[in-house]
Amino acid sequence: MSGVWVQVVQFLMALSLLIVLHEGGHFFFARLFKTRVEKFYLFFDFLFPFSNILPFSLFKKKIGDTVWGIGWFPLGGYVKIAGMVDESMDKEQLAKPPEPWEFRSKKAWQRLLIMLGGIIVNVLLAFIIYAMVLFAWGQDRLPLSELKNGIDVSDSLAYKLGFQDGDKIVAINGEKLKYYDDLMLSLFRPDAVVEIERKGEAKTINIPVNFAEQLINTKGGRLFAIPMPAIVDSLLPVGGARTAGMKHGDRILAVNGVQTPSWNTTRTAFQENKGKIVQLTILRDGSNLTLPVQLSDTGTAGFSQWRPENIEEGQKMGFYKVEHTSYGFFQAFPAGVGLAIDKLNAYVQQFRLILNPKTGAYKGLGGFDSMRKIYAPEWDWQHFWLVTAFLSIVLAFMNLLPIPGLDGGYVVFTLIEMITGRKVNEKVVEVATTIGLVLLLGLMLYANGMDVFRWFKK
Repeated sequence: MSGVWVQVVQFLMALSLLIVLHEGGHFFFARLFKTRVEKFYLFFDFLFPFSNILPFSLFKKKIGDTVWGIGWFPLGGYVKIAGMVDESMDKEQLAKPPEPWEFRSKKAWQRLLIMLGGIIVNVLLAFIIYAMVLFAWGQDRLPLSELKNGIDVSDSLAYKLGFQDGDKIVAINGEKLKYYDDLMLSLFRPDAVVEIERKGEAKTINIPVNFAEQLINTKGGRLFAIPMPAIVDSLLPVGGARTAGMKHGDRILAVNGVQTPSWNTTRTAFQENKGKIVQLTILRDGSNLTLPVQLSDTGTAGFSQWRPENIEEGQKMGFYKVEHTSYGFFQAFPAGVGLAIDKLNAYVQQFRLILNPKTGAYKGLGGFDSMRKIYAPEWDWQHFWLVTAFLSIVLAFMNLLPIPGLDGGYVVFTLIEMITGRKVNEKVVEVATTIGLVLLLGLMLYANGMDVFRWFKK
């Protein structure tokens, strides 16, 4: 199975799980308060949000008062709760007098819990997944203090912003940065100021407000890389390295007597000496050797660079030490809650950037294909569950937004009723829900359209 299809399968599995459990939250509270649930669907059995267009199911079976089914339009799912304005826009039922088993007949606090049920389940699911991942695999983090030679720059945008190979990241907006994995996300803070140490001197780099837009335009992902020494993997048939007698596993320590602790610094030294013979100090079998190597006119020595496949392999080679934290079963739960809160805060931070036109972050919006790409192209259960937990957090947050048609919209109407003591007019709710659904459709078309646009732009 190709990498793309592995991602597709993982995404569909996660999406189905999240939809079923989210709608199951609504179902649970509805049944708890003896409210009739007429439909429970994974995916829509109509062309969302138009309930009268192409209404058919791939599968359905009625059990008791509820029709359980799988729709054909795989962009979500829903439960149809009797006596409630929802995606189905069933106006005929609402025109009749309310029945005791209908949503509109229930007390305000009961209706509030019914509407919050999906969000509650998504949050609890994220807590549980994160806890079980930490219990099963623990947590690996690379302290920035382990990068004795600073960071390597891996994107031209980083050079443009003012970063250089070997810079040591000290703090961002005055906050000490402890882990390498936190670096990229911290740069998305509004008007971030990065404090660095460069060759023993303290410097600052100001991150522009449209940093997100610049990153999108360069199609970049990570601006930095973990510095790795220049180690020979394989020799080209012809080149200065082969002629000089270099071998697989040779580690370059210096070029012309100047230390080059990373591949980037070695490559820069090669570029500065194009077409020349350089004296390479190398480490081989525990001993230092000096070899004269003829560089090509393009500044290459004629070998491919070895890189570890992952952080763990780099640790085994002794390049740095990863901080591993193991969790007992009961320790994992509070740690899982903490991790979920951290992920939520990070997502809210990114969401605020999207709402600010000056950042240009809205240009990075994506739909289902973008979400599919978050999953690994090879099967990795740890990564699968981590991404699924994050999407569960995202689903909870997005559904809590006060937009009619989303759970948050119904929550707002219910809170207004609880505060004022009067129900919001059902006609107002109906019109607001229609407007909200159209807005959601527009956002969905835009986000997925951006995916299509990027696909054709490749």
